[in-house]
Amino acid sequence: MRKILRTSAAAMFLAATAAASAQDGMPTMMADVIDTSGASVGTVSFMQTPSGFVVIKADISGLEPGVHGFHIHETGECDAEGGFESAGGHYSGGMEHGVLTEGGPHAGDLPNVEVGGDGTLVTEIFTDRVSIGGETNPLDDADGSAIMVHSGADDYQSQPSGDAGSRVACGVLK
Repeated sequence: MRKILRTSAAAMFLAATAAASAQDGMPTMMADVIDTSGASVGTVSFMQTPSGFVVIKADISGLEPGVHGFHIHETGECDAEGGFESAGGHYSGGMEHGVLTEGGPHAGDLPNVEVGGDGTLVTEIFTDRVSIGGETNPLDDADGSAIMVHSGADDYQSQPSGDAGSRVACGVLK
C-alpha cells in the first residue's frame, strides 16, 4: 500500500509540475511506465528548458535494487508481452552507442541510474541531445519515443546498446 501511495503521489507531483511548466510555455512530455507484466510502476516527465536542455525526472518503483541502464528508445511503443522490443533501439540521432565510443553517444544514451534497496528509482537528469518538438532529435517525431529501464548497467561502449541486459520497464512519451 505504501508503494502505491508513493507512486500515486509522485505521479500527481510530476503531472502538476508538467502542467505548471506547460503554462510557462515550456514544452513537456510524460510517460506512464509499465513493467514486463504490464503493471503501472511509475512516471517519467520531460521538460524542454529555454537553455536548450531537457530535464528528465523519474519516479519508478518495483525495480531490482542496483545500477540500471536508462535510455530513450526510438519508437513510442511498449508491448510488455514482446519484452518491450516494440520500442526499437536507442534513439541514435545518427551516433554510435556510448560516451566511451569515439562516434558516440546516442542521442538517447543517458547515465546509469541507481535503484535503492526498496526498489525505487527517483532521479533527475539533464540532456541537450534531444528536444521536445525541436529540430534536434525531436522526441515527438512521427513514430514517437519511449523511455526504458534495463536489468543491468550500461557499459557505455558495447554496440549497439551498452550490454545493459533485458528491458524491465518502459514508458511511451506523450
